[in-house]
Amino acid sequence: MTQPQDGIVRAGVVGLGYWGPNIARNLAEGARCELTWICDRREHALRPARRRHPQAKATTSYEEMLADPELDAVAIATPVSTHFDLALAAIEAGKHVLMEKPLAASSTEAEELVRRAGEAGVVLLPGHTFLYSPPVVKIKDMLEAGALGDVYFLSLSRVNLGLHQQDVSVVWDLAPHDLAILSFWLGAMPSEVSAITRSCVFPNSPDVAFINLRYETGTIAHLELSWLSPVKLRRTSIVGSEKMVVYDDTSTEPIRIFDSGAELPPPETFGEFRLSYRTGDIVSPKVEATEPLKIEVDDFCAAILDGTQPQSSPDIGLEVVRTIEAIEQSERNGGAPVTLTRRRRGVPAENGHMSSPAARPGHSGTRRVTVRHGRGADAASSKHA
Repeated sequence: MTQPQDGIVRAGVVGLGYWGPNIARNLAEGARCELTWICDRREHALRPARRRHPQAKATTSYEEMLADPELDAVAIATPVSTHFDLALAAIEAGKHVLMEKPLAASSTEAEELVRRAGEAGVVLLPGHTFLYSPPVVKIKDMLEAGALGDVYFLSLSRVNLGLHQQDVSVVWDLAPHDLAILSFWLGAMPSEVSAITRSCVFPNSPDVAFINLRYETGTIAHLELSWLSPVKLRRTSIVGSEKMVVYDDTSTEPIRIFDSGAELPPPETFGEFRLSYRTGDIVSPKVEATEPLKIEVDDFCAAILDGTQPQSSPDIGLEVVRTIEAIEQSERNGGAPVTLTRRRRGVPAENGHMSSPAARPGHSGTRRVTVRHGRGADAASSKHA
């Protein structure tokens, strides 16, 4: 494993499509890191990155970048079908890895990456950037403090018009954001999932999905995903026994807390039934407007330099992939519920699979590309939404 020099993480980025340039910018501006390499197989993607980051070496060869003994870490922002090979090559070269979501294209691959990173003593951080969003962290603090009471249910909408992806379904593209947030907020993955999808534009490529999740605590969640919506929504409602919260990522007031609910007071007479509704104040707490990706990069550097546990942990990354596999299995079975076995975080998932196998992304006929170790990667094509 390469040891950072002078308390500075020297990092490279592979994949300079949609999201890679944002990672490169934050690595270049980070207080504890330095952008030393940029990599993409396509020369036309490298050219603008060269102009923005003249201090970084540029290459079309992933192998060349990994061979640099002074390189400490690699950020991978490429299509999900390439994640496993590129991450494994970096781990074998002793480099720490920041992996754009999702962690891998299957739970088998994700588990292997987590295991190999642990054996190599390198940091593996799945890039679930919303876990570093100040509103998401604020709601996490409220949940841990019990401010909402028992969480009855959550309703999540992540819809927009486009972008249709060529190598993954809408579930693999959009669901990782909300599944990671739910794992972060609730501290666990769901115990049961069911889902229905439809391929409206391209055959065998779902672009709309309705997903139901059930947790061991009794909490339920409904997730709506779509690339075909007249409006863009990034909204979550959380209903608790004490208070309710609306989180809207597109609003200037991203969090609104409702002191509202329904209560069933003790009956005054035999057989009396009275349901009392409570409508109180609506509060919009102040939330710092800090770029989540900057916080994520800082957390990645802290994990490398200080040995801290990253907020976006490999366990959450693995839980997201396992849940997506269960969603796809339910979809193939006509929406029938799929049970997921419980797995304690930090424990190898030797027996932590679903009740039956699930396919990898692209099972419905979508293209799957294999990238061998040492081969440069295409620019990232997944939209960070």
